[in-house]
Amino acid sequence: MNFLELTKARYSVRSFEPRVIEPETLHYVMECTRLAPSAVNLQPWKFFVVSKPEDCAKIRQCYHRDWFNEAPMYIIACTNHDESWKRRRSEPKDHADIDISIAVEHLCLAAAEQGLGTCWVCNFDVTLCRELFGIADPLEPVVLIPIGYPKVNEPGEKNRKAMDEVFVNL
Repeated sequence: MNFLELTKARYSVRSFEPRVIEPETLHYVMECTRLAPSAVNLQPWKFFVVSKPEDCAKIRQCYHRDWFNEAPMYIIACTNHDESWKRRRSEPKDHADIDISIAVEHLCLAAAEQGLGTCWVCNFDVTLCRELFGIADPLEPVVLIPIGYPKVNEPGEKNRKAMDEVFVNL
């Protein structure tokens, strides 16, 4: 599949099979994530793979949705603001959130290519997540990613703005 087909195939999965992800498939997805670009190549991130049943039960306390409980595995994407590049000219800008976003989307696209489903979950209890998994400063949990085989592999129609609403020719 080409990149356009992959981006069309990737969608936010909210219904998972209880099937275990094969280690080689997970390794492939994590390798694609590891190779994601970051500002000045600082790679200010750490990813916690949550797969043990007792740890899955813990992460489910951080986000209360029935569909979230179906995932067989989760990834906690954390950024490190102490290690990220900061633009100092003109207006200061910490690129940590941009870098973790690039890496997470690499993860989601690699997962989709392998037949897995993911969903960005940003509206979760960060404080509880830190406590349950011992994630201390300077790491900041930014995104929870449930990952697994989708029950239905049909994204349906994506509602996207038209090209002329998104791009401006100068």
